[in-house]
Amino acid sequence: MDEKFDCIIVGAGIAGLAAAMILARNNMKFLLIEKGDFAGAKNISGGVLWGTDLARLVPEYWKEKDGGWERFINHRRLTFMDEQSTFSMDFKSSHFDEPPYPGVVVLRSKFDRWLAEKVQEAIEGSDYATESFIATNIKVDEVLMEDDKAVGIRTGEEEFHADSVIIAEGVNNLLTRQVGLQDDYVPADHMLTGIKEVIRFDQKVLEDRFQLDGLSGMSNEFVGYATDGVEGGGFLYTNRDTISLGLVAGIKDMREKEKSPHDILNHFKQHPVIRDTIKGGEVVEYSAHVVSSGDKRAMPRQLYKDGVLLCGEAANLLINAGKAIQGMDFALRSGIIGAETIIKAKEQGDFSSQTLQEYRQALDESYVMKDINNFQDAVHMLHSPEMFRDIPNLVCDFGRKFFTIDNEPTQKSRKLFSASVKKHSSYWDLIKIAFKGAKSL
Repeated sequence: MDEKFDCIIVGAGIAGLAAAMILARNNMKFLLIEKGDFAGAKNISGGVLWGTDLARLVPEYWKEKDGGWERFINHRRLTFMDEQSTFSMDFKSSHFDEPPYPGVVVLRSKFDRWLAEKVQEAIEGSDYATESFIATNIKVDEVLMEDDKAVGIRTGEEEFHADSVIIAEGVNNLLTRQVGLQDDYVPADHMLTGIKEVIRFDQKVLEDRFQLDGLSGMSNEFVGYATDGVEGGGFLYTNRDTISLGLVAGIKDMREKEKSPHDILNHFKQHPVIRDTIKGGEVVEYSAHVVSSGDKRAMPRQLYKDGVLLCGEAANLLINAGKAIQGMDFALRSGIIGAETIIKAKEQGDFSSQTLQEYRQALDESYVMKDINNFQDAVHMLHSPEMFRDIPNLVCDFGRKFFTIDNEPTQKSRKLFSASVKKHSSYWDLIKIAFKGAKSL
């Protein structure tokens, strides 16, 4: 342990584990440090890992009897919500039933621990089976800097040295600020609070209630009443015998409206549709954590400098453009690209920013930064008051009118829609929103 590592990775979340897997498979000597008792112990998030990069890390992961994932997604739903009603756009297809799945639901404490076991297997098969380590229950206090270059880390009184450091510490990026890659504080209007409950059911009850077959699963996003007038939205994901139900809410907006995460979540659960959905379930977990809004202004001004890279949530790589909440897939891809950059740096014997800038170039060429850049207008539009107040109310009001049969002469749909528009918005506002939506999406 006194010898220098090729790389030290701080944080055994998805980004850190992905980087470690690539390093192990390329015979790099590294140290992966996690402050929790095990990988995932401190990670309370959970949702859908989109895309097929997981199959790149763990080929044919779906064949494992007890893999780290819960269900694959073949059912997508977007729900507009007012005080009494919901109006959903629903899509389900057997096209998504074949592996590698385009999305799998995960509970991170379970998934990260499983993925760490796969990393350990890769270490044991490498040339550094006894010299690379996953070290848990260790808090990194400082990234060691010499002449503004990262040369290792300090934990307590101990120091470990390396040619490079990958910071994958998550959104509470103390080390990112310490090395000078981000200002002291990120503005509150760029950050959200994620609140989640895990609710357990008898597995057959869950599968019947959500029409699941085998390991198929559903993701459901909610817009409108869910957040009680606060910027944000809701989500529901089906696990094996539980659901993950929760919200993401703007920190600044929540503070200004003097509402707490717990109160907003209880408000969401009291909606008649949600109340029926979770009936008979047992809450087995409650958690909350900070996430990026997807506004790229929250990103550090640079993602690398001499000897150090930022991956995953430490770089605020996340987006919700209305199609899905994407963060874990961004973390996984950034971890892969970060490790590949470190491997090239070792081949060249140069870990300076001049070499590590290839990380940002590769990230810019990947879907991660292309999506973040291309859908910024969508991020801003989705966080506008019209999208979490006026539009859901209008849609649900029209739905009530359209589906009500009351033994009176039935009006044409255009008249029903006009009445809903007049009550909740205006055609001019709808035209502006439609134009913004067409431009941003």
